Amino acid sequence: MTNPPVHLLLVAVIQDQDLETATKALQGIGASLTYLSSAGGFLSRRNATLLIGLPAEKITEAFAALQEACRQRVEYMTLPLEGSSMPMPAPVPGTVGGATVFALPVERFEQI
Repeated sequence: MTNPPVHLLLVAVIQDQDLETATKALQGIGASLTYLSSAGGFLSRRNATLLIGLPAEKITEAFAALQEACRQRVEYMTLPLEGSSMPMPAPVPGTVGGATVFALPVERFEQI
């Protein structure tokens, strides 16, 4: 029987506009984090990828903090017509935002 991990690395992809709120919320629960600028594949919007280190027992708090800070919202976008390079004249609503989070066990953790 293996022991559960003591520390976790959460990798969270969020919208750039949620970055400040999310980092403050995560720092409030004592999580160590850094972020990398990234871009979405589908809409090519600016994102932030958070690398979050925390004790395994704080995972529920971290998910709650991200859920509160990273809201889904409806944005209107113009999409090209099939077979045409011209965008559609009327914007189409699409849901964006939220957070995509991966939880990875950490074999070794040191702060140097």
